Amino acid sequence: MSDDDQELGITESKTHNTGEWYAEVVQKAGLADYGPEGMSGFIVTRPRAYAVWERLQGFLDAKFKETGVQNAYFPLFIPESYLEREKDIVEGFDPEVAWVDEAGNKELEERLAVRPTSESIITPYISQWVRSHRDLPLRVNQWCSVVRWEATETKPFFRTKEFLWQEGHTAHATREDAWEETMTRLDQYESVYEDLLALPVLKGQKPDHDKFPGADTTTTVEALMPDGKSVQAGTSHHLGQSFAEAFDITYSDEDEEERTAHTTSWGLSWRALGALIMTHSDEQGLVLPHTVAPTQVVVVPIWQEDTKDDVLEYAEGVADDLDDAGIRVELDDRDERNPGFKFNEHELNGIPLRIEIGPHEVDDEELTLVHRPDGESVEVDRDGVADTVRDQFDEVYAKLYAAAEETLDEGVREADDRADILGTLGQHGGYVKAPWCGDEACEEPIKEPLAAEIVMVPFEDDDPIANGDGDETCAMCDDDAERTAYFAKTY
Repeated sequence: MSDDDQELGITESKTHNTGEWYAEVVQKAGLADYGPEGMSGFIVTRPRAYAVWERLQGFLDAKFKETGVQNAYFPLFIPESYLEREKDIVEGFDPEVAWVDEAGNKELEERLAVRPTSESIITPYISQWVRSHRDLPLRVNQWCSVVRWEATETKPFFRTKEFLWQEGHTAHATREDAWEETMTRLDQYESVYEDLLALPVLKGQKPDHDKFPGADTTTTVEALMPDGKSVQAGTSHHLGQSFAEAFDITYSDEDEEERTAHTTSWGLSWRALGALIMTHSDEQGLVLPHTVAPTQVVVVPIWQEDTKDDVLEYAEGVADDLDDAGIRVELDDRDERNPGFKFNEHELNGIPLRIEIGPHEVDDEELTLVHRPDGESVEVDRDGVADTVRDQFDEVYAKLYAAAEETLDEGVREADDRADILGTLGQHGGYVKAPWCGDEACEEPIKEPLAAEIVMVPFEDDDPIANGDGDETCAMCDDDAERTAYFAKTY
């Protein structure tokens, strides 16, 4: 192996050193660099990762707009008095807020928070825009970054002090309409993972002690990583009327009676990129589905001096056909690199499909296609290459989804007492389903020794315990169980 190949390759084990392996993939696949010295917890997002984010953004933004959402943008800075109008927001985010109290050489009359979330800056404007029932529902979304300073054990994309996300905010006439909105957004987040990122997720809600500050209900999609930890993959909050009351979002109904609106908020961050990278990638490097890969296909011509012209001409024709069909393709005709180096480099960078073309393929009017996830090789006719490639994309996507689905299916176990929960989480990780009385104190015996927590409870309609099926007692105490709790370690 050459020095270049050694430098190019991944040296850490995904199974045994997951954190170090992940960091190596992020850097060697050109996804991110760490921020400047003295700015721990910040990253520089490189073009390859940002291109993936843009594709996720486009997918989700289209779904938002199909369901009545309009994009807007609100200031980065939030006056302290705005935050204080919703006491739960202040209490919930106080340890996370970065403050600005000086600008230029002047002390500010009022401190400004660098937004940790935007309810407190968006809701006052919604209150100005809503006057009548005819103004409802009102739906706005912004794509932006937020800053949460409490992050200590940072990991690129999973947990950084500044991160990219979207946050949507809506106002509705009734509680039922607001709940329907909450679930619409949760379903759209599920679609991002399952239809775009090849990642199955669990849907449910957060326990009351872990819901968004000020919310009635926080709903969540949770993704299980190969190392057995859970990722909170997106949340949609039914806020009830607490924010509307704090910020005076009222409207005149059809009878000219003044009513208080019901609101929601919902967000998905680039944590989705972390889940994508960690789930699918391997010890050769990054693995991406074609749906988000910046380059979907690489064409690698393989020649000797006497076949170079014919092979290159044939390869260029294939690349042109794919490009004309709207497929994101790269022709790697570099003379200074051998085919083995090229194969390793494109595998490291996560290109889903490789087309190898040598004299044999030219003579037989064929192509050799290689799948990135597992190296499966297929020989196909040159004719109809674009349709063939799309079929292969679907096969690659199905492989990625099936592997992630197996991880999830095998990662959900059941337990009936504290010792069983601790033993299962300690040995296997994943999710442990257990009956729970609903008291936050019964989370502590798991949280303290393992840093695990209740990441989700099923919706009532999906929870046999909530529906009164069976006579269960809490796994932690002798009280009657009210819900099924999913315990897990988390990112």
